[in-house]
Amino acid sequence: MTRYLRYLVPLAIFALLVALLFRGLSLDPKIVPSPLVGKPIPTFTLTRLDNPAVTISDADFKGKVSLLNVWATWCVSCRREHETLVQLAKTGQVEIYGLNYKDNREDANRWLAQLGNPYVANAFDSDGRVGIDWGVYGAPETFIIDREGIIRHKHIGPLTIEILNEEILPLVAKLKS
Repeated sequence: MTRYLRYLVPLAIFALLVALLFRGLSLDPKIVPSPLVGKPIPTFTLTRLDNPAVTISDADFKGKVSLLNVWATWCVSCRREHETLVQLAKTGQVEIYGLNYKDNREDANRWLAQLGNPYVANAFDSDGRVGIDWGVYGAPETFIIDREGIIRHKHIGPLTIEILNEEILPLVAKLKS
């Protein structure tokens, strides 16, 4: 019996490792559960990107369904999604706020002047501390916030028209009704 256990234990451990590896490979790396979904947005106050004398805070999100998009000029994927955000802003379906993340203020303002500004307002998070409170892994990331200031959804990666139509806008419509 001991002789068989000597072979069965390593075999069982190997089978368990293979099962865990298989499970890990089947997961979508873009789906990262956020502990903030279903919770109030973090309390914050930052200066606006376009005017350092004016602030934007968590209070600006109360009373309306809105979208917070985390972006930066150094982010290649942010450039790819920017036109989608400009198109969304033109529809007026949801107010888009920006969180300019670990960036240079002048570069970011130049970017918006050149590519268009889809944002109602942009918070300037130069050191990324507010981004950490939001659970940001990197840019771009997008949050949907309900009227009570509760995070209802987090999307990691660039937004596309398909993602807007299939994921974001249906949730926005549901939250507005």
